[in-house]
Amino acid sequence: MHDAMWAPWRLQYLQQLDSDSRSGGGLDDFLIHCWQTPDDDDANYVVHRDTHGLIMLNRHPYANGHLLVALGAAQPRLLDYSPPERTAFWCLVDHAWQLMRRAIDPQGVNMGINEGAAAGAGLPGHLHAHLVPRWHGDVNFMGSLAGTRVIPSSLDDVAALYRETDARSP
Repeated sequence: MHDAMWAPWRLQYLQQLDSDSRSGGGLDDFLIHCWQTPDDDDANYVVHRDTHGLIMLNRHPYANGHLLVALGAAQPRLLDYSPPERTAFWCLVDHAWQLMRRAIDPQGVNMGINEGAAAGAGLPGHLHAHLVPRWHGDVNFMGSLAGTRVIPSSLDDVAALYRETDARSP
């Protein structure tokens, strides 16, 4: 049994949420910022982009390798996107899933979309998917439990691995 779990990247996220709630503000749409600044893809941990959207690392991951998938156009709900946009979104999700499998080969994957603040969306104005790689004994997706452990790797190292794998894509 582990006495402690070390996930320091979560503290910044939790402090930001607390700060936002005190100020009455919400989280900025960092996805739009990343979409509009392709020259900053390395700094923003964007690992893939196409003409419709991007795949990037979550800065505050539940597990190392946690990916976000979003279209460049911000809509709050999946059905607000046109059928061709939804197709582009699901194609990006598929690409992210294949990239994750080839790059880090997790034992499992959680995939989800939190549509709206009531569903837990931290960015309710810009729908996005989460792909969380899972291994036996890692951090639980819904919260930390005794005896769990974090799979250690820096965001920079994981981003480099994803980019290298993406560059080798057929």
